[in-house]
Amino acid sequence: MEYYVDLNSDIGESFGSYKMGMDEEVIKYVTSINCACGFHAGDPLIMDKTVKMAGEMGVRVGAHPGYPDLIGFGRRKIDVSPEEARTYMLYQVGALSAFLKSHGQRLQHMKLHGAFYNTACNDEKLANAILDAVEDYDRDLILMVLSGSLIAKEGKKRGLRVAQEVFADRGYNEDGTLVNRKLPGAFVKHPKDAIPRVIKMIKENKVTSANGKEIEIVADSICVHGDNPQAIEFVKSIRKGLEDEGIKVASVDSFLK
Repeated sequence: MEYYVDLNSDIGESFGSYKMGMDEEVIKYVTSINCACGFHAGDPLIMDKTVKMAGEMGVRVGAHPGYPDLIGFGRRKIDVSPEEARTYMLYQVGALSAFLKSHGQRLQHMKLHGAFYNTACNDEKLANAILDAVEDYDRDLILMVLSGSLIAKEGKKRGLRVAQEVFADRGYNEDGTLVNRKLPGAFVKHPKDAIPRVIKMIKENKVTSANGKEIEIVADSICVHGDNPQAIEFVKSIRKGLEDEGIKVASVDSFLK
């Protein structure tokens, strides 16, 4: 049996004079990127530079819309109406699409950021507002969402293209959500621990939660964060580990049905 997986990272999160992450290095080892669109991070110059770099590296680009929260880096939950959520998503996707078009590229997917992402995983009204926006923009746009989440299930019901995402460097709760960043077990700190974990996600559709229980999971795309000191070692080691296992690493658009 052949196994395929996409390897993605959140980049383009620098802003003005402030540098975030190691984009130029991380992008060498991934097949898709999620580019910040100016609400939680990023700015027009960074967006343009990131899209250009992705094109030169042959890496596919997704929009990474967040809450309008530069100070909190989009990680604070904000009480927004469904209509606000829908327009926030459309505004940011539209902005990034303009830069892609200017470089002869097209948008592969959309992946929400931070608290926007986490809330849409289990808030029915917010999830459906995001799905409405995807349908309004382009029904062929891939929706990259947390594996097994409410928004993943609702997206599939609508017949949208849903890529279920897993995290190489994050811990899982028993319900399939991510362990809060402030709690023990939130992060997998070493590639040697992450590699067998992601291989099991892909080949067996299972992961061990923070409390030791095995839960079901679907891994279309693996996220490796690019804003930690071990980012380069992490993404490089995971890609090699996957390829050594015979798993084909490719952009999600190339194999998602």
